[in-house]
Amino acid sequence: MTARRSLLKTVLAAIAAVALSSSFLFAEAQEKTVRIGFQKYGKLVLLKGRGTLEDKLKPLGYKVVWTEFPSGPPLLEALNVGAIDFGVAGETPPIFAQAAGAPLVYLAYDPPAPQGEAILVPKDSKLTSVADLKGKKVALNKGSNVHYLLVRALEKAGLKYTDIQPVFLPPSDALAAFTRGSVDAWVIWDPYEAAAEASTGARILADGTDLVANHQFYFSSKAFLNTDSKAVDVVLEALNEADEWAKNNIETVAEQLSPSVGLPASVLAASLKRESYGLKPISDEVIASQQRIADTFHELGLVPKAIKVSDVQRKPGS
Repeated sequence: MTARRSLLKTVLAAIAAVALSSSFLFAEAQEKTVRIGFQKYGKLVLLKGRGTLEDKLKPLGYKVVWTEFPSGPPLLEALNVGAIDFGVAGETPPIFAQAAGAPLVYLAYDPPAPQGEAILVPKDSKLTSVADLKGKKVALNKGSNVHYLLVRALEKAGLKYTDIQPVFLPPSDALAAFTRGSVDAWVIWDPYEAAAEASTGARILADGTDLVANHQFYFSSKAFLNTDSKAVDVVLEALNEADEWAKNNIETVAEQLSPSVGLPASVLAASLKRESYGLKPISDEVIASQQRIADTFHELGLVPKAIKVSDVQRKPGS
C-alpha cells in the first residue's frame, strides 16, 4: 500500500509539474508583443481605432502595444533603439535612420500622394513662386518628407538649398511661427497642410506634383522580422483591409479621426482625399526612388555617409 501511495504521489507530482510547465509556456506565448509606432494621423491610427488587428493577432499569441510619435524621425529612432517593432514614416526619415545605423526593413508602401505635402505662404504674402524664396526663412521639420520636397522645388526653380534660410521646427511650433510671420514660408504635410489652409487662408506655393512621390512606408526592425514574420504579415494584412475600407468611407473616417487628431472633420476629409490607398509590396522601382533621395541628401551634406537602400529591402521569403 505504501509503495502504491508513493507511486501515486510521484505520478501526481509529475502531472502537476507538466501542468505547471504548460501553464508557464502558455503564459510566455501570451506575452508575445507587437509594439507599433504610429503618428497622430494616418493609416495606423485608423487601424488602432478599429481594433481589428488585436483580433487577428490573438490566435497567434500576440498582444499589441501602441505608441504615438509626432513625426517619422523620432518614430524611427525608437525603432533604432529597440523601443518599437513596427511603424510608418515618409520617404526621408528612413534615409536618415539607415545612415544612423537603424536596423530597419522596408516592408510595404502607399502609392504616390504628391498633393499631400506643400510649400505654404501666408494668404497676403507677396511671394508668388518658389523662385521668390531666395533669401527667405522657410520652416520645415528636419529629416521629414517635406525636406526633400523643398530641395526638389528649389532645384526646379533654379535655386540651391543654400539660397534659403531653413528654420527647423516641428509642426506645432512651425504653425505658430508661420501665423505670427516669423517665417516666410512653411513646408508641411497633411493634415497640417489642410488645417493651415482652412484656419489661416494659407496659399500653396507648390505641392509635390511633378516633384516628389510622397510615399508612406511601413517598416519593422530586422530582429522582429526575423523572429516574427507571421505577425508582420498579419499587421500588413490588417492595414490593407483598413485601407480599403477607408478609401470608400472618407467622410466616416474623418468623423472618427476628428476627436483624436483634434481637427475638424472637414479638414481631415480634405486631407484624406489627397491621400493614396492600397498597400503595395516593396519594389525595385520604389527602392531606386529612395536611393535618389539618399544620394541627394548625401551630396548636400545632410546625410553623413552614402547608403545603399536595397540593403534594407525585405527579401523574398523573409
